[in-house]
Amino acid sequence: MKKYLLLIIVFFFVQNSFSQVSNQEKFPVFPACENTMNQELETCFNNQLQDFVYNNFQLPEVVKQDNFKGKIITLFEVDSTGTFKVLYADAMYSELITETKRVFSAFPKITPPTYNGKPTYAKYTFTIAIPLQSAAEIAAEKLLLENKIANSPSVLANKENPEFESVKLNYKEFKNPQFKSHLNIPFSHNLYTNFDGEMNQVGTNNHTASKPYTYSEVAKYHNFDAAYDAIKIKKEGWWGRKLFNENLVAIQGEDYWFALNPIFDLRMGKSNPSTEDYTYVNTRGLQIQGGLGEQLDFTTTIYESQGVFADYYNRYANSIQPSGGNPAIIPGIGIAKDFKTTKYDFPSADANITYTPSKHLNLQLGYSRNFIGDGYRSLLEGDGASPYPFVKINTTFWKIKYTNTYMWLKDVRKDVTLDRTYATKYMANHYLSWNASKRLNIGFFESVIWTNDNNRGFDLNFVNPIIFYRSVEFSSSARSGNAVLGITSKYKWNNNINLYGQFLLDEFSLGDMKSGEKSWKNKYGYQLGAKYFNAFGMKNLYLQAEYNHVRPYVYGHSNAITNYGHNNQSMGHNWGSNFKELTGIARFHKNRLFADAKISMGVRGFDFDTATDAKNYGSNIYKDYDDSRAYEKGVAIGQGNKTNVFIADIQAGYLLNPSTNLKLFGNLIYRDFSPQENTTAIFKESTTWFSIGLRADVFNWYLDY
Repeated sequence: MKKYLLLIIVFFFVQNSFSQVSNQEKFPVFPACENTMNQELETCFNNQLQDFVYNNFQLPEVVKQDNFKGKIITLFEVDSTGTFKVLYADAMYSELITETKRVFSAFPKITPPTYNGKPTYAKYTFTIAIPLQSAAEIAAEKLLLENKIANSPSVLANKENPEFESVKLNYKEFKNPQFKSHLNIPFSHNLYTNFDGEMNQVGTNNHTASKPYTYSEVAKYHNFDAAYDAIKIKKEGWWGRKLFNENLVAIQGEDYWFALNPIFDLRMGKSNPSTEDYTYVNTRGLQIQGGLGEQLDFTTTIYESQGVFADYYNRYANSIQPSGGNPAIIPGIGIAKDFKTTKYDFPSADANITYTPSKHLNLQLGYSRNFIGDGYRSLLEGDGASPYPFVKINTTFWKIKYTNTYMWLKDVRKDVTLDRTYATKYMANHYLSWNASKRLNIGFFESVIWTNDNNRGFDLNFVNPIIFYRSVEFSSSARSGNAVLGITSKYKWNNNINLYGQFLLDEFSLGDMKSGEKSWKNKYGYQLGAKYFNAFGMKNLYLQAEYNHVRPYVYGHSNAITNYGHNNQSMGHNWGSNFKELTGIARFHKNRLFADAKISMGVRGFDFDTATDAKNYGSNIYKDYDDSRAYEKGVAIGQGNKTNVFIADIQAGYLLNPSTNLKLFGNLIYRDFSPQENTTAIFKESTTWFSIGLRADVFNWYLDY
């Protein structure tokens, strides 16, 4: 494994290259270089290295016989004791690799590299050219070439241009540059708890509702380097450092950086009741992150997964299956294929490239999820649906942050699938966040969803970032789209307690509201919540309480394809509509240990979908709300097959590697589901589901359905 991963590194190293050091960093020192000034220490180190190899390298006989001319690319380390160690060598002959390792093992111990005056380890690359040359011969050859170029303008017509050979990889010690970048921090509720309190201090002028955050946004309030150092485990060996502290592959130069990591979600479990002997997830992935200069950052993650879940979750995944024969859609992930008859194969991907030309503007092109709100759930734009392509524009100035997001979504129902191609729909969101005072934040939200009717495509009427969607919706055509409005608020009671809320307006009739008859037209939802940081004076204890209330028919539309959904999932609250939910959350971490507990209690109203009752009670957002609507008036949450839901979720574990948020964990879920009437799809069931596993916690995976 180590050999192949290092091969990726060496791909970038096509010439001799050594670390360029800052005032805090210092090269290893050979005895002959002890009196050398810092700015000349690198040259002295290079020359001593070159001469030692020149004087000690013995060409194997097979190389001599073949009159070989070429290069040996070597990646080596000088550790904190001053010992040389070859990490990787690449050459045409295995004998050359063996000889390279022998020569480097013969290097005497030297003064080790230092950082802030303390011994450390450092990695370097070195290219051994065959035939061998001394440092003096290389310098003389270089000088001769420079003189020829300077004195003979025509030489380039007959000689190779030296530009390529002069380009060196300025390889530096990796200092976690992502902590200062504009890269998005993977949105995990557990991870964000680590800095949520610092972001929400009274008097801060940030905007916490638009997620995910970038590292540069959070770094103003949270010291990532200090937090990383506080939990860093002292490991000198390569495997120890990579397992417990570092990125597997990490490269940093003068104005660029790259990091590569394997991503795992490996868990085994048992649920009761269950049609399966056990539950499991087997996810393997590869994540690449990087930055070019100070303005451009990118990340991409590719997942390959197989698994099967508790019965209730499998049934829900099957109930939202797409057209075309695939058995299910895994909520929050994507379309699943059959695997071993009753199990799923569900590949996925996540990517983002962000460009920040100024402190006021951030542009993103991504394939992922977004979230608006300060709560566990969002009624406006949640992250419980499958990833989707999007363009996002973040504009920040004064006490305002303005977020525009343009999304390409899919409707995968059989009714709208044509020639095995899923229907495309579009969503455009505006969210303006305003810090009205040092304690109060108010946000204004609007969204519109439309389809590709009449080859309309991505309607430019909705692209303007400062228009009012509702006005354009009416001016474009009679039924051009589905527009919703929202408002958010947050009040910082003090540095430890925050209150927050949301209000979503999908449709509203003032006359019906005044009549007090609970018309179906009054389609709205609201959220109320509170957070308590360092609760009761206990550091890193986080408490949260949240109530969500969404009336029937919210998120739906008279033209079902323009509902507030994607891939048969809600783009708002995960439960769709016609429900109320109360959630309490406690999170605690100390060093690398963590524990979470979450309890949700709710009432949901489902359709019966039987031969005797096929009415639309307003829970399924993929039904036309004008088709078989159950009531015109007297509409209330829980109408239809009223169901009480109770879910308790307890998790505890150990953070194995902070660079990838890789965790060892144990998880216990208890779910009690009690409908008023048992039907084929909705019936009384109590489930206990226990799992243990190893997971890189880089996105929220919701199991509370």
